[in-house]
Amino acid sequence: MAAPGFLSRCVVAPAGKHTASVIFLHGSGDSGPGIKSWIKEILKKDLAFKHIKVIFPTAPVRPYTPMMGGLSNVWFDRYKISFDSPEHLDSVDSMCHILTDLIKEEVALGIPKDRMLLGGFSMGGAMAMHLAYRYHRDVAGVFALSSFLNDDSVVYKGLEGSQQSLPELFQCHGQADELVFHQWGERTCALLKGLGVLSTFHSFPKLFHELNLQEIELLKSWILNKLPEGTAEMQ
Repeated sequence: MAAPGFLSRCVVAPAGKHTASVIFLHGSGDSGPGIKSWIKEILKKDLAFKHIKVIFPTAPVRPYTPMMGGLSNVWFDRYKISFDSPEHLDSVDSMCHILTDLIKEEVALGIPKDRMLLGGFSMGGAMAMHLAYRYHRDVAGVFALSSFLNDDSVVYKGLEGSQQSLPELFQCHGQADELVFHQWGERTCALLKGLGVLSTFHSFPKLFHELNLQEIELLKSWILNKLPEGTAEMQ
């Protein structure tokens, strides 16, 4: 197991001057190299940009309740996979603090948080929403692919009555996803929109719980729109 507080990661470096960063979190049971390779297989090349570093960290190994306590690379534990289940906040909050250290590493390299995007696939997208909307509301945006938040999420509660500017949310989901995940994703988007988050939801009719080329190309365009070429202010 990785040492507490340290996340192994793989990186796609920018081709030119590094002025922005994307932190891309994998789904449950996967790894940073795993989702990087999956995206490369779909695109036939890395998710790469001229000025943006893309970081794929790997979640620590921990017991995972939906796997009967078996060990898995997961960002947090779940009591069960259900929209109406309480959140396992101890594990969520602990990982938010660990991922904050990764954000601080980028800040130390001269990348301000408004030149960073946080996001991920499945559990990684849920983790990114907790991280951004509870701890880092000054990032440039959040993306969540095949992801949802639980119905009573502390994310919603923390945004109630907020007057602060909030990161834009980009969501994608396949309609063929199992266990009504697509409906859960739509509900998450609607609830966040009702709390003042500028949200976009892209739905794919024949897509299961997976990534596809159209989705990744849409994501690339959104990333470039949120993080155009420019010079990051040195911190």
